[in-house]
Amino acid sequence: MKKKDDIKATNIVWHSTHVERWEREEILKQQGCTIWFTGLPSSGKSTTSFTLEHELIKRGYLAYVLDGDNVRHGLNSNLGFSAEDREENIRRIGEVAKLFADSGVIVMTSFISPYRKDRDLARKLHNEAGLPFVEVFVDTPVEVCEERDPKGLYRKARRGEIKGFTGIDDPYEVPLDPEIVINTRDCTPEECVEQILPYLSSRGLIKPNLRVASIR
Repeated sequence: MKKKDDIKATNIVWHSTHVERWEREEILKQQGCTIWFTGLPSSGKSTTSFTLEHELIKRGYLAYVLDGDNVRHGLNSNLGFSAEDREENIRRIGEVAKLFADSGVIVMTSFISPYRKDRDLARKLHNEAGLPFVEVFVDTPVEVCEERDPKGLYRKARRGEIKGFTGIDDPYEVPLDPEIVINTRDCTPEECVEQILPYLSSRGLIKPNLRVASIR
């Protein structure tokens, strides 16, 4: 996370809004928060987060997924997969997720985010802003992820065609105290979502069994 001493821009001043967070949340009838999915490549992060997004929309909530691959097509298209670029990738997403949450949106991030310190900094950003942060560890074993391998990336990494691939020749640091742990080896995306919803309800982030007309 950038510190004040790291900011290169000069002659800038923070402008405070005339609108309080609670006023935006009152319009949306919900509290903004970030649900941070982390796990190995092909662990099921994106599938689960998009399934959760769909369910929340069906229940009448404004929700949005920031997906790792999607974000690298635009905002983070200038970043590679070195340790430094991974750190900057997650720093940017932490900041963007905080903005989404501050606007009242339930935002889900689907990123490998392999390094514990980077995830901790994203959490700190939210904590300092008074925004809920929910870490979801998608605890799917590497052998299961490698069997799926829908993009063929594990096979390329095994052949040495990709260097620094998380789970093969680059580490993944398991979360020490995530709010939620799911395993997509044993559960469908829908079943994983059913494990997440009660926790969100217990935190007061959603209401139990609130539904509107279904999305088709």
